[in-house]
Amino acid sequence: MLRMARQQPPPWVHAAVLLCLLCLSGAIEIPMDLSQPPTITKQSVKDHIVDPRDNILIECEAKGNPAPSFHWTRNSRYFNIAKDPRVSMRRRSGTLVIDFRSGGRPEEYEGEYQCFARNKYGTALSNRIRLQVSKSPLWPKENLDPVVVQEGAPLTLQCNPPPGLPSPVIFWMSSSMEPITQDKRVSQGHNGDLYFSNVMLQDMQTDYSCNARFHFTHTIQQKNAFTLKVLTNNPYNDSSLRNHPDMYSARGVAERTPSFMYPQGTASSQMVLRGMDLLLECIASGVPTPDIAWYKKGGDLPSDKAKFENFNKALRITNVSEEDSGEYFCLASNKMGSTRHTISVRVKAAPYWLDEPKNLILAPGEDGRLVCRANGNPKPTVQWMINGEPLQSAPPNPNREVAGDTIIFRDTQISSRAVYQCNTSNEHGYLLANAFVSVLDVPPRMLSPRNQLIRVILYNRTRLDCPFFGSPIPTLRWFKNGQGSNLDGGNYHVYENGSLEIKMIRKEDQGIYTCVATNILGKAENQVRLEVKDPTRIFRMPEDQVVKRGTTVQLECRVKHDPSLKLTVSWLKDDEPLYIGNRMKKEDDSLTIFGVAERDQGSYTCVASTELDQDLAKAYLTVLGRPDRPRDLELTDLAERSVRLTWIPGDDNNSPITDYVVQFEEDQFQPGVWHDHSKFPGSVNSAVLQLSPYVNYQFRVIAINEVGSSHPSLPSERYRTSGAPPESNPADVKGEGTRKNNMEITWTPMNATSAFGPNLRYIVKWRRRETRESWNNVTVWGSRYVVGQTPVYVPYEIRVQAENDFGKGPEPDTVIGYSGEDYPRAAPTDVKIRVLNSTAISLQWNRVYPDTVQGQLREYRAYYWRESSLLKNLWVSQKRQQASFPGDRPRGVVSRLFPYSNYKLEMVVVNGRGDGPRSETKEFTTPEGVPSAPRRFRVRQPNLETINLEWDHPEHPNGILIGYTLKYVAFNGTKLGKQIVENFSPNQTKFTMQRADPVSRYRFTLSARTQVGSGEAVTEESPAPPNEATPTAAYTNNQADIATQGWFIGLMCAIALLVLILLIVCFIKRSRGGKYPVREKKDVPLGPEDPKEEDGSFDYSDEDNKPLQGSQTSLDGTIKQQESDDSLVDYGEGGEGQFNEDGSFIGQYTVKKDKEETEGNESSEATSPVNAIYSLA
Repeated sequence: MLRMARQQPPPWVHAAVLLCLLCLSGAIEIPMDLSQPPTITKQSVKDHIVDPRDNILIECEAKGNPAPSFHWTRNSRYFNIAKDPRVSMRRRSGTLVIDFRSGGRPEEYEGEYQCFARNKYGTALSNRIRLQVSKSPLWPKENLDPVVVQEGAPLTLQCNPPPGLPSPVIFWMSSSMEPITQDKRVSQGHNGDLYFSNVMLQDMQTDYSCNARFHFTHTIQQKNAFTLKVLTNNPYNDSSLRNHPDMYSARGVAERTPSFMYPQGTASSQMVLRGMDLLLECIASGVPTPDIAWYKKGGDLPSDKAKFENFNKALRITNVSEEDSGEYFCLASNKMGSTRHTISVRVKAAPYWLDEPKNLILAPGEDGRLVCRANGNPKPTVQWMINGEPLQSAPPNPNREVAGDTIIFRDTQISSRAVYQCNTSNEHGYLLANAFVSVLDVPPRMLSPRNQLIRVILYNRTRLDCPFFGSPIPTLRWFKNGQGSNLDGGNYHVYENGSLEIKMIRKEDQGIYTCVATNILGKAENQVRLEVKDPTRIFRMPEDQVVKRGTTVQLECRVKHDPSLKLTVSWLKDDEPLYIGNRMKKEDDSLTIFGVAERDQGSYTCVASTELDQDLAKAYLTVLGRPDRPRDLELTDLAERSVRLTWIPGDDNNSPITDYVVQFEEDQFQPGVWHDHSKFPGSVNSAVLQLSPYVNYQFRVIAINEVGSSHPSLPSERYRTSGAPPESNPADVKGEGTRKNNMEITWTPMNATSAFGPNLRYIVKWRRRETRESWNNVTVWGSRYVVGQTPVYVPYEIRVQAENDFGKGPEPDTVIGYSGEDYPRAAPTDVKIRVLNSTAISLQWNRVYPDTVQGQLREYRAYYWRESSLLKNLWVSQKRQQASFPGDRPRGVVSRLFPYSNYKLEMVVVNGRGDGPRSETKEFTTPEGVPSAPRRFRVRQPNLETINLEWDHPEHPNGILIGYTLKYVAFNGTKLGKQIVENFSPNQTKFTMQRADPVSRYRFTLSARTQVGSGEAVTEESPAPPNEATPTAAYTNNQADIATQGWFIGLMCAIALLVLILLIVCFIKRSRGGKYPVREKKDVPLGPEDPKEEDGSFDYSDEDNKPLQGSQTSLDGTIKQQESDDSLVDYGEGGEGQFNEDGSFIGQYTVKKDKEETEGNESSEATSPVNAIYSLA
């Protein structure tokens, strides 16, 4: 699956935004309704080449107020347009049109032109435009003799195209307009010549013509063709040798070390201008064809700018800068040797801007400056002009000072308006810039429509424009939602032209933005409303699929987008709009194709777009099938050792055939068994097969593509080749002893294609090496022969020659074999042992004499075993171990021993037969080491207060234990506490730790110690408490533990008793109350002086307002009121009473005064159990 980069607006929008961003920091332009000097807006390029068949157009356009007038100079002289009827100037423009419809020669108008745009405030100049007419001259006629060259020699066919303007494009073809195939042996150089690193016989099969294509005339000039005559030692041009691994030797061409054809010699130099492309070229001759590699002395090639061309013969570095100067070298190499050529590169530079002068807008009395800074190599000179005239010849201006590349203006007045030109130049070019000085008095004004709506996508970068103008240049500030401080810095950036850039849009950036421009003459403002929309995202993308023909496939495309934007989902196939036919079904989130056919293969792109952004996801659908079998096999061009096989390819089923495999079957050695004969590219359907003598061949062809192999074709007719003596001998001939008094000679038998005739047999010869005895020989039909009664391990010369009824094969190579080995007779002596550390020793011994080995010395071998441990009552395994030291060496190291142990050691020498006698037994003792890790380290947690640790002694103490070291640290998530270290005696294997808190876990690291130091450590962690995932669970477990404490139970009983007493008091008070009539005067609250009602329905005295025993009081001594005191009376709506659920009225229990006194303490009522009881009452 290929995920495309997310795209927001269409590409042209990105380009427009980029252009805008590039000009954000530019000078603020004057509105066209205000007076201003001229500014050149369009002009032709400096080197202007024109087509002689067309009219000449030299562009020059400018703006200004009033509109400027134009005139031209040609070759630095005034060009009077009115005097030449062919020349005219476009209306409201300075563009020159030279018309040749009525005759005339364009060459007469070549020269250097410059345009002047003038109004009453100044004159602006164009670049000096060099006008040249394109030329495409004819090739000079010449008769070319055939080029005679020896096969394998280098050759250069020169093109020498006629000089054109611009230079023509060169390419080589045959006279029949077939392109010349180029590779690393034959290629075209940058100068247009055709280079042969070495000429081969097949190069005569075509002729060679150089062609030049001219850009403006679109014509191709063809040079007379070269004809090659190649002299060769092997005139038979066997096409099969082109892919031969040693093609040159097969054709009798002598191999040569590389040498350079271009450039010649060992060193050269090249100059390039900054910003241009540097092209370095090295073309070498040699046999075989050399490979070219490029390097830069003292550094690496610039990987981001360097690329190799023309089969690595050319190195191109784009956009050259000063750091690309230095020495480059190319290395040409083949198997015969190498040579190198060094190219010294110098980088010069035409002038380029460091600080280009910009238009200067000033208010009367203001100061300012024009700066013109450029760099180049050599350093460019700077010349100032005013209105097209040298500044030196202008009238003096006391308010203007020239300081090299800077003009300083002080106390500028209206009369200072003009256009200044800065011309900076060196020998490689020039730069000309116009910059006017305009003096205006203008209050701020906004130049864009008011109250614009901008909709942007979340997390994008966006820009809010606020074009403005004023003189003096106003200061601009941005505000959001009409409040807050000026927006600049952080996520905001304000450009000089008034645009506000928001680097990454967030939801909270939505709102109304106000820009305010202010100068001494006033202020102006504008608003922009910004809406932030969610991005369009494909969250389930189509995936690459490989399907078979006729199946159904579904491509998913599920989209998430901003609901306020209209979503459109469309599909592309191979980057073109997809036509939804009757076999396809498009739904909102998928595309289904029924009955997939070959034409459905391709890339499918899901395009999810809104009016603001879009997202793409691409997948590739592959419709695969194995190719059909080839058919109609035919044998032609029958020869003794070759035949041409031709076939018709089967259908490739939408997956190109990459290879053809030709198989053969013979009916003598392995009838019915098919063998691979050769493999050919999928682009061919005919091949010449090389055959072996005396084989009755039958062929078939298998086609292969990316899916798999086709069924084999039907077999061809049979073809039997005639017999011949063998041309090779059996391979892999060996002579090795299987016993101490014999030698077995073996070889790989030859197959049917190498037998070349009937009754294949082998003539086996042998004799002792370095003796004058005659050869022993025997004829064998198998693949082995055993020579008996041989001395022990004696070298023999062996030859095995193939023979059939047509004769013997070539003389065989001599192979050295050995008779059988016997056990070594001697053991290593003077074995010395040096203890290196607690687990390794160094061995040294005297080597045995070669004649005692009685075979090939394979290795020295040490047998050692652990006799006992220095620790009492410690059982050890006495199993023998071995250490091998291959080759004939006198020393070695034995490692991975147990410390603090007694060892014994013996040494032997080993050959192919086995071990020799053992040396004298040596004893040694390893010193004390560090112990292994303690065994079965267990951590248990019986409760939340303690942790129990237990362990067993190390399996390998490796010395006398002196104790244990325990390190532990508390941790809670990623937070770690302070590490604590405990040391224990060697006999202690338990430890109980008191927890500091019930929540944290602990990590324990335990190690044992000997006098040498601490050994391997083992680490465990305390168990995680249940529901450890949330702090609340841990807190609950802790609370459950507290609830079992006695003090907590007593406290809860006391609180329960107090609550019970308060409830009793509450019920008593309620029973004393009753129904009572509504008062006549609802606005008079009950007071302590009011008597009881006679009917007894209201019996509540001032004493009842006293606090109950044990109740809480506020800090000022007043009783805290219950929530029922906050009645409707306090809100000015109802009376002074409340109603029960049955509608009866309940009077206020307390006076209004009491409520006002207690209002300041209402916030503490929620935590008072007494207040809760009052509210119940």
